[in-house]
Amino acid sequence: MGGEPENIDRPPRNRSTISLTNRLALAAFALAVAAVAHAAPIQPFSIQALQAAQAKHLPVLVDAHADWCPTCRAQAPTISALSKDPAFARLVILKLDYDTQNAEKRALNVRHQSTLIAFAGPRETERSTGVTDPAAIRALAATALR
Repeated sequence: MGGEPENIDRPPRNRSTISLTNRLALAAFALAVAAVAHAAPIQPFSIQALQAAQAKHLPVLVDAHADWCPTCRAQAPTISALSKDPAFARLVILKLDYDTQNAEKRALNVRHQSTLIAFAGPRETERSTGVTDPAAIRALAATALR
């Protein structure tokens, strides 16, 4: 009386008709798609790669890195995190090999390893050398997004 009549042909009201296994598989798939959509892999530096990104007016972060450099190693986790951060999904990160890319260093006026240079399209927005503070590195990279 007053309620809905029972109907055994009607699907159950419980919304958990998708099995837990299927829901977990769908969630894992969604996370994987989101990660790929927001991951911008760190690329080796080349003048051509820089010019191509600048021609498209993309934000760019150049990392003048040396494997032997402790400051560069301290910067690396933050730069890697930027490459996976959805807020920096458009940021092109180019890793310049400080020890071997001498002509490229001269072209960018890089005098020391651990130099980070941000570009908004063709315009340099900021550069720093030796900065390891994650917030400062994020702030430098963010200047390229403006």
